[in-house]
Amino acid sequence: MQSINKVMIEYAIKIAREVEADSLLVCVDVTKDIAALPEEIKKAIGVIIVTRDGEELPEDVQKYAKKLDVPNVNLTRVGTIKIAIAKGIVLGLFKKGNKIVCLSGVPKFGYADSIFVLDVGKEFEILTSDYINDIIESVRPEVFNAVLNIACEIAAQGRESRKIGTMFVLGDEEKVMQLSRQMIINPFLGYTEDQRNILNPELIETIKEFSAIDGAFIVKESGAIVTAGRHLNAALDSRDFPAGLGSRHIAAAGITHVTKAVAIVISQSSGNVSVYKNGKMFVTIEKPIE
Repeated sequence: MQSINKVMIEYAIKIAREVEADSLLVCVDVTKDIAALPEEIKKAIGVIIVTRDGEELPEDVQKYAKKLDVPNVNLTRVGTIKIAIAKGIVLGLFKKGNKIVCLSGVPKFGYADSIFVLDVGKEFEILTSDYINDIIESVRPEVFNAVLNIACEIAAQGRESRKIGTMFVLGDEEKVMQLSRQMIINPFLGYTEDQRNILNPELIETIKEFSAIDGAFIVKESGAIVTAGRHLNAALDSRDFPAGLGSRHIAAAGITHVTKAVAIVISQSSGNVSVYKNGKMFVTIEKPIE
């Protein structure tokens, strides 16, 4: 398959140059083939390589490429691209108006078979909203990334063989708390911010356990969880919302419309993961493959 990868990489680079792309996004494991390219070619384009969460790029590859991690679950091809674009925007790697050439393939086959040219902000198959400039104005990028990873894992794995639906509301927590009410005793009350920080890997299983509780997780900009089991009062009128989406999505749109928060919703029925900001859906990632 090395010959196929070589041809696909060469054409992706050629297209990137022709359309004056800002980045070459590699969403398939062809790192060895890219490493074999001449140094001047690799440095002439902005190479961004998508890896599984926890994986590191080889030292020689780190000299010319940046890394974007995606959750360690079996994502669809388009799901991988969507997460990579969303995280790239959050991390400041992509912005509205950028052109991205994306090299993709089916992971289990181990070779590249598709090239996409994406225009950030106009690509509605990837991002469902073009209002992307302030997506993380009130939350740290690493917190957004961690929560998105956890959400995709919950969507893929469920809990004890059951489908789980839940929501994480990130940032602007004081106003969010004013516009919501507690449905259960706060399970995070009395713990230090470090102990209840979503960036703490020891907390992940606890979060997944509490994800079965009705209501939302409220998370500070720093990643500290304020509470779980929170009912949101600020919901948009369902008449103004696309048909077929449930109460969690309406609540997510509502709370992000009246605050600066970002909401990440896991649909119990479909298993899709959706991100909301400014009352609008920013991106939807189809349920990971089981």
